[in-house]
Amino acid sequence: MRVVVLGGTGHIGTYLVPRLVAAGHDVVVVCRARREPYTGHGAWRQVTTVPIDRDTAEAEGTFGARVADLAPDAVIDLICFTPPSARQLVDALRGRIRHFLHCGTIWVHGPSTVVPTAEDGPRRPIAEYGRNKAAIEEYLHRQAQLDGFPATVVHPGHITGPGWAPVNPAGNINPDVFQRLADGRPLPLPNHGMETVQHVHADDVARMFVAALANRAVSVGESFHAVAATALTLRGYAEAVAAWFGRPATLEFQPWEQWRGGADPEDARITYDHLAHSPHCAIEKARRLLGFEPRYTSLEAVREAVDALVAVGHLRLG
Repeated sequence: MRVVVLGGTGHIGTYLVPRLVAAGHDVVVVCRARREPYTGHGAWRQVTTVPIDRDTAEAEGTFGARVADLAPDAVIDLICFTPPSARQLVDALRGRIRHFLHCGTIWVHGPSTVVPTAEDGPRRPIAEYGRNKAAIEEYLHRQAQLDGFPATVVHPGHITGPGWAPVNPAGNINPDVFQRLADGRPLPLPNHGMETVQHVHADDVARMFVAALANRAVSVGESFHAVAATALTLRGYAEAVAAWFGRPATLEFQPWEQWRGGADPEDARITYDHLAHSPHCAIEKARRLLGFEPRYTSLEAVREAVDALVAVGHLRLG
């Protein structure tokens, strides 16, 4: 098929585009500006890149039409964040494509209740990002049910991989947390360190999109979690990272207000968001319908990212 990937040079696209090429698809990448993916691959020589600034084109009311003019059989949208953005694209593509795949987020569920949370679990998003993604998901599924629009939604967890800092054992993205564990210094954690995070390697997210595309008959009209098979407690995560560096984890557990008072305000904001959600989502549906199995555990995905930070000198080994 001719597959158009919107935002194809980012975290997911770095792995997704080469996999689509390897599967025999004619791939077109739409991105704001020509940029290199996080990891190079020879498959990119076979890819057509079309620079379009989505925000500008949407404001002009032309983005959907410009994507439709690329004559795609399938569109994979990795950079849609608001319902109006989704509606403009769907209106332009309706009746013209075989498959539309949207990248959502496990944040659509809001705080975990019964775990692991299945795809049909309640939608109680508590942040603007999650609320917008939940509204997009609801809209796409309604279009699939009422008008036959061929939509599939993939909900990644905390995406990680080489080239960027993963969500760390304190629930934020400050690499100093990994440095503290590498140095054997004490690491304060909020509460008892029992809240959870659930990472996923960007390549596993890419594999999920490829599996959904290859199994259109069962994926249209459905949502799938793209996560590692299990979640991590902050405490267990910190202990595992320290062990990578040959250190015991020296952890200090502090009540939330005390921990927040000693943290950078932006780090504290990000940590609170992760603690409030404490995700633990199931992947049984993708296993059953798509034959999907993640290649990376949460710790394996994070370790690859941390090793890359060490390799480029962003983490120091004493």
